[in-house]
Amino acid sequence: MIELVVSEAEHIEKFIDMEQESDTEHFIIPYTRSQHLAQMDQANTLYLSIFCKGRLSGFFILVKQHGGDVEFRRVVIAKKHRGIGQLAIKEMALYCKVHLGAKRIWLDVFATNSRGIHVYRKLGYRQFGVSQYQGQQLILMEKQI
Repeated sequence: MIELVVSEAEHIEKFIDMEQESDTEHFIIPYTRSQHLAQMDQANTLYLSIFCKGRLSGFFILVKQHGGDVEFRRVVIAKKHRGIGQLAIKEMALYCKVHLGAKRIWLDVFATNSRGIHVYRKLGYRQFGVSQYQGQQLILMEKQI
């Protein structure tokens, strides 16, 4: 059972711990506590905590954009390879449609993150472009909802 809840500042320390896991830190740009707090304060940025069986198991960072788009900026899951991430991403898409009025979700993923790319494709995301970040290739993906 996956539940998405608007995150609270007291979740940040756990988020930081999750971001620093060895199988996570290579696929994201980890934030400091102050960076997370600053992002949470942005009117267009939404943090959603992922609860699985009542336990904080991960989080999303979403950015609402004009025209019904939502940038799926980050997902971090504490315990990998259990299907929690896939279930959470499905719930997040529904949340975006129902609560944010989104029509499209887009993301970027490091080209070296083959596991992430596989999951996103499996869930219906399609590549629409490429970009670069600090010399690393990013794959741009989207899903109409």
